Amino acid sequence: MSSTAEQGALPGAHASGAPGHADGLAADDTATGETYDYAVVRGFAVMTVVWGVVGMLVGVVIAAQLAWPEFLGGISWLSYGRLRPLHTNAVIFAFGGSALFATSYYVVQRTCQARLFGGPLVGFTFWGWQAVIVLAAITLPLGITTSKEYAELEWPIDLLIAAVWVAYAIVFFGTIVKRRVRHIYVANWFYGAFILTVAVLHIVNSAAIPVSATKSYSAYAGVQDAMIQWWYGHNAVGFFLTAGFLGMMYYFIPKQAERPIYSYRLSIVHFWALIFTYMWAGPHHLHYTALPDWTQSVGMVFSLILLAPSWGGMINGVMTLSGAWHKLRTDPILKFLIVSLSFYGMSTFEGPMMSIKTVNALSHYTDWTIGHVHSGALGWVGLISMGSIYYLIPRLFGRREMYSVKLIEVHFWVATLGIVAYIAAMWVAGVMQGLMWRATNVDGTLTYSFIESVKATYPYYVIRFTGGLLYLSGMILMLYNTMMTIREGSAETSARIPSTGPATGASSSPAVGATS
Repeated sequence: MSSTAEQGALPGAHASGAPGHADGLAADDTATGETYDYAVVRGFAVMTVVWGVVGMLVGVVIAAQLAWPEFLGGISWLSYGRLRPLHTNAVIFAFGGSALFATSYYVVQRTCQARLFGGPLVGFTFWGWQAVIVLAAITLPLGITTSKEYAELEWPIDLLIAAVWVAYAIVFFGTIVKRRVRHIYVANWFYGAFILTVAVLHIVNSAAIPVSATKSYSAYAGVQDAMIQWWYGHNAVGFFLTAGFLGMMYYFIPKQAERPIYSYRLSIVHFWALIFTYMWAGPHHLHYTALPDWTQSVGMVFSLILLAPSWGGMINGVMTLSGAWHKLRTDPILKFLIVSLSFYGMSTFEGPMMSIKTVNALSHYTDWTIGHVHSGALGWVGLISMGSIYYLIPRLFGRREMYSVKLIEVHFWVATLGIVAYIAAMWVAGVMQGLMWRATNVDGTLTYSFIESVKATYPYYVIRFTGGLLYLSGMILMLYNTMMTIREGSAETSARIPSTGPATGASSSPAVGATS
């Protein structure tokens, strides 16, 4: 693997950055008459923001229901049990999924200097994915669910997901095959691994026997069903919510910082170590269950090993700012991208620690787990998606920057404060719950009743609601900023594909065919 990205400045950093210029292409450079396919990227980028508002809004509603159980009481399809899976699906697959589609389609084109492969399949991935999201928003409140976490959608929707995903794979890998440069930049490695692995996870875990149009039964039973579910569930975290977003990190942080990735060699080590190790971590969700003890231990050991590649990737991203730390003072987009890595590091330290059986005995079934999940979802996935979309929107709509840079700054601080309030409240509540549930009197009876632990948790549920409300407020600011940018921009914006790519063996920097 070439390691030239470890040296020097980004190729093409001199480029004007004017709308319509190919990345790294000076005004007098030659270009083909062919342009990059921005239409589908625009669609997914805008829907990322829209679904982000929807997903966070549902999250705030269910947080309110936990603090005030009578909220929206009496309406079955707005009950907590039905809205909670809607929230997780909206945030993970609608918001996060749309961000992954948008950024992967943009990055693979720019780094391969090739228009998206697949013709009508490209449009199918957009409309098919939006159909999946709308169907989820209809069926889950109606109580139509498989009850498998992160895989609640029933079999007809699962089939549509599989069809969209196959089309996505054809488009992505077809574009890589037709690339004009020899090198495959590391961001595409992570995107490619995410696409392939999620396909396997979805197909295996969703295997079911249909009994009607809206009901099916899992192909697995008992502890085998639980094992398959958490092999899927944790790797949905590992590949959908980690590998894909690491693809964003490896492209957008170097681009926004205008620096080469700190260590290209480390990025390759990071890739292979993460990809191999993550697959085995699922059993840590099943400590102290009927799952064989050796399997639980394997899950724990591999979870602990995961700390090394995870932090290696985090350090690689943060150290990319070497020589450019001053940009954090004035660049709010870079703040989103770098702070997301802080939450990534925090989450990937906390996760392995919670996988240790003795720690898990305290943390499991408590709100500590909820705090951990949301430090990753809001802090890592949310912030890096927002930073990446803020980078993309102006370039997709022919503007040099967002409508209001000041609003991006406000969004950053509001979101960060919301995350900190949320996760701190859940950490404290979780540890308190675990200790109260384990406390015993001298005679062996429980010191506290369950309802006493619920009462003690109430103030922290109010703080969680407040943190979620702040985060939602930030998303609404982003929606407003995006709409104003689009209104003042142009949906006809395009960029020409350079007629010749770099020489074979050229720089591995993301600026190869990438935009300024």
